[in-house]
Amino acid sequence: MIHHELSTDVYIKHGQLLCSSYLYWTGKQLIPTQKNDNDFILTLYNAPFVVVSHGLEDTAIFNFGNEMALDLFELDWKSFIKMPSKESVEIINQVEREKLIQQVAKDGFLDNYSGIRLSSSGRRFLIQGAIIWNIIDDSGAYYGQAAMFESWLHQ
Repeated sequence: MIHHELSTDVYIKHGQLLCSSYLYWTGKQLIPTQKNDNDFILTLYNAPFVVVSHGLEDTAIFNFGNEMALDLFELDWKSFIKMPSKESVEIINQVEREKLIQQVAKDGFLDNYSGIRLSSSGRRFLIQGAIIWNIIDDSGAYYGQAAMFESWLHQ
């Protein structure tokens, strides 16, 4: 089911924006170049690291999470893409999170971020070495922000 949803033009384009924006800000590829769109989005979904993104809503909503993200946040796809991203942070840390979002919006990306996040069951985990970046298209139009990280510790 999830693979069918990912194979839509909307998610293929979004995945391409995630990757091209990551390359723009960091000079590195997020995933290897793929031969076709379905391989590309499935490679991103099955990547051996966490990738998440949220949009531009007043209360930003997650609009992508790969399989590792869904497992870590203990949510299925449909629940994850409806969740306000601020709910991934304890209330006491939401001001810090908002400052982080504003800093990334201004600077374009942030490397080596660490912070506590919450799964849907309330399980705390420390993400380490995260890269957070603005999602932009070729003309510089802003679509939201994304993050990737390979390391976390359950609290």
